Amino acid sequence: MGRRRATEREPDAVTDSARTVLFVLGVLLATLSAAMFAPGLVDLQIGGAAAYAFFGAGVIGVVIGGVMALLGSGGDKSLSPRGAIILTGGSWAVLAAAAAVPLKLAGLGLSWTDALFEATSGITTTGATILTGLQDMPPGILLWRSILQWIGGIGIIVTAMAIWPLLGIGGMQLFRLESSDASEKAMPRAGQIAGAVGLVYLALTFLCMIAYLAAGMGAFDAINHAMTTVATGGFSTHDQSIGAFAAGGADLVALVFMVMAGLPFILFVRAAGGRPDLLFTDPQARMFLIVAGMAALALTLWLAANPPPQDQTFGAWRLASVNAVSILTGTGYASADYGLWGGAAVAIFFLLMFIGGCAGSTTCSVKIFRYQIAASAMSAYIAQYARPHAVKPVRYRGQVVPDDTVRSVLGFFFLFFATFATSAALLSLIGLDTVTAVSGAATTLANVGPGLGEVIGPAGTFQPLPDAAKWVMTATMLIGRLEIMVVLVMLAPGFWRR
Repeated sequence: MGRRRATEREPDAVTDSARTVLFVLGVLLATLSAAMFAPGLVDLQIGGAAAYAFFGAGVIGVVIGGVMALLGSGGDKSLSPRGAIILTGGSWAVLAAAAAVPLKLAGLGLSWTDALFEATSGITTTGATILTGLQDMPPGILLWRSILQWIGGIGIIVTAMAIWPLLGIGGMQLFRLESSDASEKAMPRAGQIAGAVGLVYLALTFLCMIAYLAAGMGAFDAINHAMTTVATGGFSTHDQSIGAFAAGGADLVALVFMVMAGLPFILFVRAAGGRPDLLFTDPQARMFLIVAGMAALALTLWLAANPPPQDQTFGAWRLASVNAVSILTGTGYASADYGLWGGAAVAIFFLLMFIGGCAGSTTCSVKIFRYQIAASAMSAYIAQYARPHAVKPVRYRGQVVPDDTVRSVLGFFFLFFATFATSAALLSLIGLDTVTAVSGAATTLANVGPGLGEVIGPAGTFQPLPDAAKWVMTATMLIGRLEIMVVLVMLAPGFWRR
């Protein structure tokens, strides 16, 4: 009898999970589409096709999203692990596709491939662009790109805090909100934590905007750069990126807020609750600051010994710090063409692409905590070989890390670099030169933005690349932003079997 009742309840659970997925996707689509009205209003003042593109796409998106939400309403709002994976992967894909519509229809002459590439780069906070002449673009287009990155930034924090820990994605189970240790909770309920993190995100964006205004930026530029800085996205309103505003110190403002955005946002909530010391004593945050400092120091020494063939308006430490932290956090701002700094500097930037910031931040790539766990696991394995009967557990934050979490982290490393190698090989087969193919695969998978070389380096764009390469990079941007495993699991045939 009990077995039959369990079997009877299973279809209801599957239906409720499917409804939840449809409902949330509808709400997200309607919300993103409603946001299109803001750039539409901005462009309405100057006329042109862009304003009508935003209004038209916004209305259609709100209607479709509303219908999806209505169809998914009712029933218990439960979500199975499979439903959570579908929701996570589906939401980013749906939002990227919807965000591309106004870009295509805005009269910029973009193909659907270019529009989807730009929208995906925005929503995943990658910052790779196919657009040139940004300072002459309709302001609504620039604002839309910034809004996409700002939405993507808060979206990745919520996803990393609420969904991935429950699914054990790449070791994220270490950061469960519902920890059994009450001392590790910033607040008693996960919903309250998410709300508090959202307030922190808003506060940092506002403070960043004020700081940019104080550094001499105009209001429009300050608003856009504040959104893309805190989101560690890197879209700018000028072809010269943050370097166009460096005379007033805007690059230093970006440096400060990129560092802050690379820290776990939950630590800011804890700091507001009376524990500001955690911003420096938390093992992950401390290591992130150390890596950023070491990278900046190494590049400063290199530039001091090998001055770049560029204008020496700013000191070596300033150029090194801004650009190193930009690549480390995956922001992708550039205050100089660091591709001209020489082989050692370029190698450092390439390595920084594979590090990233902290879990629970808006940053990307592998992330600091995975390197810490991998190093602890390596130490434990070496000790085990030296003394077979000794017991040396893997530890993180003073606690023993379960074996399944260690396997998840090491599995993430394998899948990340296997995906990188595969995408680099595909780009080479498409016809890209070695530097462009390898750095293009790295920068899009790690969601950094600019690559290396003359084509996609800090002084170039992704526009000259063939469409096939742009499709590969669009896929790698989504794969990287979704922490690899979400997409690969969805591609497994067994995932879709009941």
